[in-house]
Amino acid sequence: MNAPKLARSVMMMVGVGFAIACSAPASAEYPDRPVKLVVPFAAGGPTDALARNLAEGLRVQLKQTVVVENKGGAGANIGAEYTANAPADGYTLMFGTSGPLAINVSLYKKLAYDPIKSFDPVIMLGKLPNVLSAGPGLAVKDLKELIAYAKAGNKLSYSSSGVGASTHLSGILFNSMAGVELLHVPYRGAAPAMTDLLGGQVPLSFSDIYTSAPHIKAGTIRAIGVTTIERTPLLPDVPTLDELGLKGFDVSVFFGIVVPKGTPPEAIAKLNAAFQEAIKDPAIKAAMDQQGIIPARSPTPAYLAEFMASETRHWHDVLKQVGFEQQ
Repeated sequence: MNAPKLARSVMMMVGVGFAIACSAPASAEYPDRPVKLVVPFAAGGPTDALARNLAEGLRVQLKQTVVVENKGGAGANIGAEYTANAPADGYTLMFGTSGPLAINVSLYKKLAYDPIKSFDPVIMLGKLPNVLSAGPGLAVKDLKELIAYAKAGNKLSYSSSGVGASTHLSGILFNSMAGVELLHVPYRGAAPAMTDLLGGQVPLSFSDIYTSAPHIKAGTIRAIGVTTIERTPLLPDVPTLDELGLKGFDVSVFFGIVVPKGTPPEAIAKLNAAFQEAIKDPAIKAAMDQQGIIPARSPTPAYLAEFMASETRHWHDVLKQVGFEQQ
């Protein structure tokens, strides 16, 4: 091929390449397809209801379909493992709680994920206090009487929503700090645990504020103390266990959004901004207030990361101290 023909061929190739480049679509902006929000609990409970409210708010902010997928079981480990193994592309999120994000790593011998190493934090939404309540058959008026009654040799038990739940761990910490031995009676959920407290099958219960507040207000059970450092707006007249003498007693269920480790920072930033706007929506804010959720002190991913790390260390130390045997 002579020089003029070669030059023309090269120019034609460059022209074709330029045309193809101009006609190729620009890379799609995230998110360009439905986003999946994994809830590691069965459908129908208060956690699921909150997640679905937030999913709707996220849909509005992202202008993209948000699908809620319930993957309950094994103390939320099934859903957490599923999320940890999902593609790190910003299209799979988990609505996590204290269990999978901090506690379970100290409860189970074999865990197929690590709360710190397997996830990137997006945002902490808030935390939910528990309440220590006495049933109608237990004649103690306050914390001082309860501790004295237990130390006098009277056998007492407390119900919780299940092994490893924050209501169970509230009892473990209470025994350690109060110097008593309340027997743990686990149930499969908050509702049956409360039913047996009302019926007198158990004398005490650690239950979340959302479940217990209506019965406390109705006078059918008696609140002894709230498990967080700060009082709850749902029961402003009920003191905290910290106020009553168990200094530093602070247990709650926290809620946070995480994504698989390695998710692009720009996707995390967009999700964080979308959730921040979603929780400002009056309907979502009202739903969170009605459940008794205390808003997080900071909406940044770094705050959730710090909180998860702190809670993980805290419960590891507490469970080790009381000699809890991993499952």
